[in-house]
Amino acid sequence: MSQRTIIQNGKVIFPDKIEENLSIVCEQGKITAIVKPEQVTPSADDRVIDAKGNYVSAGFIDIHTHGGGGHDFMDGTVEAFLGAAETHAKHGTTALLPTTLTSTTEELIKMFATYKEAVKQNKKGAKFIGLHLEGPYFAYNQRGAQDPKYLRNPEPEEYNRILEASDDIVRWSLAPELPGALEFGKVLREKSILTAVAHSDAIYEEVLDTFDAGFTLATHLYSGMSTITRRNAYRYAGVVEASYLIDDMDVEIIADGVHLPKSLLQFVYKFKGPDKTALCTDSMRGAGMPDGESILGSLEKGQKVIIEDGVAKLPDRTAFAGSVATTDRLVRTMVEIAEVPLVEAVRMMTLTPARILKIDQQKGSIQQGKDADFVIFDNNIHVSYTIIEGNVIHNS
Repeated sequence: MSQRTIIQNGKVIFPDKIEENLSIVCEQGKITAIVKPEQVTPSADDRVIDAKGNYVSAGFIDIHTHGGGGHDFMDGTVEAFLGAAETHAKHGTTALLPTTLTSTTEELIKMFATYKEAVKQNKKGAKFIGLHLEGPYFAYNQRGAQDPKYLRNPEPEEYNRILEASDDIVRWSLAPELPGALEFGKVLREKSILTAVAHSDAIYEEVLDTFDAGFTLATHLYSGMSTITRRNAYRYAGVVEASYLIDDMDVEIIADGVHLPKSLLQFVYKFKGPDKTALCTDSMRGAGMPDGESILGSLEKGQKVIIEDGVAKLPDRTAFAGSVATTDRLVRTMVEIAEVPLVEAVRMMTLTPARILKIDQQKGSIQQGKDADFVIFDNNIHVSYTIIEGNVIHNS
């Protein structure tokens, strides 16, 4: 008989409610039963986890992160991947999408091999569930902290080479108004790769056309995207407005309390709702690190940034340069600042990102048959346990 993991004495958060007086039984990395405590008798071989009255949630899923703990995925080393994954696991992340920055094709392809090796060696960190390529196909005026020297338009010769070099790409973010972007989007849709609108100067009509071509997600809503603009004296709605007007468009937000103030967090929640809004860290290497100087991107080719006021900024402080958030902070921000009910804030960090990535049959909620990924935290969203596929990864 294989060892079971049994979680007891917790307030279990389901997608639509919180229940107490339950025991969750896990075997071989899966949830095998959710029953009353008297219906399961632990054996001497079982690992019994006492939640001590704290909340038990499905594991947090971060679909957009560049690193953490002093590591960036663009460092291109296995150590960077593992270090970032371990840092985020301490804060409740059980699965994540390592995300790239604008770079050369050669740098990307080199990183693909590193990713595969990191997947094999990752035993103590959040599980890698695929790669997210952010760029290099962005609008110059919406580049944010992305290095402008690497910006370019999508060309079949280049993106086909990239796609042929890796079967781990599950998401690609780009500006849909660029020449060739519509055709590229159709290629990504044929390969079942999630395509997202990002760092874009598009107007509503352009976004609508590309939504039909497969651009179904808005990358970090409000950050690096157009809003109402004038062209030849006429007003046009931008990407922000399109994200609301297109009912089936999913959005992700950096809910660190800095990138978006309380009013915008509440606006997104009210008009897109928890089922269409995923929380993401968009964290750089400074996540989980003290304030001071840091680097956005690889140690070799990255840009210097400053971490202060709970966010990374460009040295001249003219723009944010990525967040230093962790997933527990995102949930805490939505509950304490945006005043969103805990159940819905957790859903935006679990089931909604799982559904967007089409892995909600395996992850994203506490349900029999799904992966045994859990976070146990208190009323202040301070994490005491992170459990991945039934294994305790973090215990504070």
